[in-house]
Amino acid sequence: MDKKDFAFGRMNFILLAIGMVIVVIGFILMAGGSSTEQAYNPDIFSARRIKVAPLVCLFGFVSMIYAVVHKSK
Repeated sequence: MDKKDFAFGRMNFILLAIGMVIVVIGFILMAGGSSTEQAYNPDIFSARRIKVAPLVCLFGFVSMIYAVVHKSK
């Protein structure tokens, strides 16, 4: 098969992989202990979990969209 038959080039796949890793990092940042009925955990409202992690995920999704629309040479 010729390279022109593929919808994505090598760079598109590399950018998609980087975007996916960024999204996974964002979800890992959101993870942590939870509150139960017996014990309240104030860490569920930390800045890392409600501000930083969603922004990291958003950046990862935007970079994946860019990877899809990026035109290979």
